[in-house]
Amino acid sequence: MKLRFKFLNENAKLPQRATEQSAGYDLSSCEEITVRPHERAAIHTGLSCEIEGAPQCVLLIYARSSLAAKHGLTLANCVGVVDTDYRGEIIVPLINLSDECYTVTVGERIAQMVVTPILTPETELCSELSDTERGSGGFGSTGKN
Repeated sequence: MKLRFKFLNENAKLPQRATEQSAGYDLSSCEEITVRPHERAAIHTGLSCEIEGAPQCVLLIYARSSLAAKHGLTLANCVGVVDTDYRGEIIVPLINLSDECYTVTVGERIAQMVVTPILTPETELCSELSDTERGSGGFGSTGKN
């Protein structure tokens, strides 16, 4: 399997894993942009991507914990999904949950991308589902501790 990238902007940076054991590839901004408090911004990476040799995979985009913990910047959509057949630019929607402006700089690592296998089972309409111990118990139904 290979991740093949195409640069769409001269400031694009090839995603890298920070360490040999890192699960995610760091995505970097190809532009400078200020994200105001409690606002969203679409951050361009200047990259498009292809997963060669693995049609049953997806690229999942996650927040960088350091940006979230230190500056309140996280993904506006929680987790981004880049489908295997998508060939457009990877754009990272960030939201600033803090009360201070944050300026993303060119080349700054803004998110991490994880290659994940997917399952695509057939769907079927039915009139009943099997019983379980939990049943239809929802939020908080299994207790707090």
